[in-house]
Amino acid sequence: MEQKKTMARIFRKYSETSLIIRILVGLLIGAALGLLFPSASFLGIPGTLFVSALKAIAPVLVFVLVISSLANSQTKLDSRFSFVIFEYLFSTLAAALVAVAFSFLFPTTITLTGEAAQAEAVPSGVGEVMRNLLVGMFSNPVGALVSGNYISILFWAVLFGVLMKKLASEGTRSLFNDLSEILSRTVKGIINLAPFGIMGLVFQSVSESGLSIYLDYGKLILLLVGSMLTVALIINPLIAFLILRRNPYPLIFRCIRESGITAFFTRSSAANIPVNMRLCERLGLDRDMYSVSIPLGATINMDGAAVVITIMTLTTVRTLGIAVDIPSAIILSALSTLAACGTSGVAGGSLLLIPMACSLFGVPAEIAMQVVGVGFIISVIQDSLETALNSSGDVIFTAVAEYRHWQKAGKDLPTFLGGKTKLDI
Repeated sequence: MEQKKTMARIFRKYSETSLIIRILVGLLIGAALGLLFPSASFLGIPGTLFVSALKAIAPVLVFVLVISSLANSQTKLDSRFSFVIFEYLFSTLAAALVAVAFSFLFPTTITLTGEAAQAEAVPSGVGEVMRNLLVGMFSNPVGALVSGNYISILFWAVLFGVLMKKLASEGTRSLFNDLSEILSRTVKGIINLAPFGIMGLVFQSVSESGLSIYLDYGKLILLLVGSMLTVALIINPLIAFLILRRNPYPLIFRCIRESGITAFFTRSSAANIPVNMRLCERLGLDRDMYSVSIPLGATINMDGAAVVITIMTLTTVRTLGIAVDIPSAIILSALSTLAACGTSGVAGGSLLLIPMACSLFGVPAEIAMQVVGVGFIISVIQDSLETALNSSGDVIFTAVAEYRHWQKAGKDLPTFLGGKTKLDI
């Protein structure tokens, strides 16, 4: 009995400690273990289990939550939703333009040697990307849940939710409401164990790649990191400020802290959907709104992907000695924006779109695939930061659209934005 009480006290103390502090402790422990015991592969198991749990629960959570929200909602999706989509696309285009500017200011080349990386299917043009999106939308709903095809999951969930609101009985709607609550509680439990997952993920990265990755492609990594940090810390806050006319950094830093850090290590926007939904709840956002905008953002809000596609393409072109003028770079930005919207929400998804962007300058597919190979080499940094930027942006722009709606309705903003509404901080 005494042992059970002791375990209960330890668990209570663990749960009461800030999740961010727990994650930082897990990060430091994972890095230390990776350097000290790189061959102890079993230490990476918690990370694998954590990501697997998030990926397993996310499709079902999105499907049930969207259906429940639409079936039980008292109002329709209003202008907030279209505004969020505008924010997603505008910020992605802005990110691509930032990448162009950095590429011109800090020109970089790479050594193209070795065999091209292999890929099962590389899109040949933006038309094929859009076609794949549309075809994917009408996939079998059961297959979509199994494969994590969020475009299809959203399509069928919205359709079922709208029809259920009109045709289903109160008992059926209540059942889906209960299911969504059960899944939400499950997600809270998984996220509560995030420190152990982060520890395992950091151990895997450090033990497999060590610190040498920072040196081999240092200049290219710095270019990518500098561009993404500029988008995260200047462009996104500027967009939020122009919309809300309030200091956006409390919101920006909170989203980076509570969404970006987890996404950095999971390296999957799709796996981070449950984390983002939990954060939206804590930010006081409308569940009917974020249950649709967050999974949609995991598909089309791809600032980091636009940066990667643009910079890697311009680096390839410069390596081959092909001159690029400003108009061509702007066209590349637009192409990168559209291509990024077709990036899968999994690790390395943006890299397979590089050959398509390179084709704009006549770069052979064989050479472009070598660049993809370079991308996979540095992906431990590039893909992690890209996902953190993408996923935290999903919450930022959903929150900005919601708080803009509050302002127009005369409702006070949260206290961290200078208002009077108190939230679960």
